[in-house]
Amino acid sequence: MRKTLFLLFTLILVGMLAVTTRAFLQEGIFAQGAKLWPLWWFRATLADAYFGFLTFYAWVYYKESSALSRLGWLVLIGCLGNIAMAIYMLRRLWKLESDHPAELLLRPEHRQHPL
Repeated sequence: MRKTLFLLFTLILVGMLAVTTRAFLQEGIFAQGAKLWPLWWFRATLADAYFGFLTFYAWVYYKESSALSRLGWLVLIGCLGNIAMAIYMLRRLWKLESDHPAELLLRPEHRQHPL
């Protein structure tokens, strides 16, 4: 399971970096903002993305014990979205020992892990 999750989040990270880089090279990030904001589907998609980021951040908040770490991940997720989320998961998976079950990812780092 660890390898499958590692592959999944690596693909997400690479895919997001590729599409973001391509979009950035084509035009600036704010170039279409004035044209897109009046479209309700744009607003709905943006709200959906940020509510998803907030949902993921709630789990990050639960996992992290340091206020500085919690704040840092909030900023990264808010600014980078799925790129930061994939990096967070890859970081967690990297720290997970190969003989430990993937379920340990769900538990907070600062509490005892009964194995």
